[in-house]
Amino acid sequence: MADIEKLRREWLAEEAAAFQGWDFSRLDGRMIEEPLPWDYNEVVKQHLRPEHKLLDMHTGGGEILLSLNHPPKNICVTESYPPNVELCNRELAPLGITVRQIFNDDLDKIPFGDNEFDVVLNRHGTFDSSEVGRVLKPDGVFITQQVGQENSRELTKLLVGDGIRPYLQHDRKSNQKLVESAGFTIMQSGEHFQMVRFLDVSAVVYYAKIIEWEFPAFSVDSCFDALLNLQNILEKQGYIEACWHRFYLVCKRGT
Repeated sequence: MADIEKLRREWLAEEAAAFQGWDFSRLDGRMIEEPLPWDYNEVVKQHLRPEHKLLDMHTGGGEILLSLNHPPKNICVTESYPPNVELCNRELAPLGITVRQIFNDDLDKIPFGDNEFDVVLNRHGTFDSSEVGRVLKPDGVFITQQVGQENSRELTKLLVGDGIRPYLQHDRKSNQKLVESAGFTIMQSGEHFQMVRFLDVSAVVYYAKIIEWEFPAFSVDSCFDALLNLQNILEKQGYIEACWHRFYLVCKRGT
């Protein structure tokens, strides 16, 4: 094994690295994801026309949103994380995109009027089906990709133990029932368990620090022995494997 104190310094530096928006480019070349059987952007583009008024919930820094090349004047976004709100106000608002901050005690509330949007997007954010239905126009479309309840379960066990999962009953089937009960019709859906390989332990540290709700109380100091165990696994097989749980729904609001 590499020098333990050198590893500690590297992992502490990774733990302290800044993260903004929803930009994981720091992990480029250090994390390999199996492709999903669907492409989120392509799914969205099937249902989005330039004249549509679009809401992107929990937009992060707008990275995925901007890749859709939708007219900015027809876009509204919500975001709750203060550094990301700052980023949106700095990067998105000058383009003509409407930015609204939401707050942690009211994450599911949408600060827009009834029947306002043709399409509502939600990629990896919380939502309330009835609230989404309220802001959609009749026959409007809601598209969501979600992180399921089984996400990173084995990696979580290795790092912090098998504690309480942040989400229960959060899969395609349970969410389909929720949106149907709110008056939506399912147009498309899918679910997949996606294999991911981390190519260095520092990449795991960075990921675990960001996705803190899946790795409660994680820190390099408190989980140092577990990180050394991951380093042993890495040196034996060349990677650390994880499994991500993803599902998506495309839903039409009733008239």
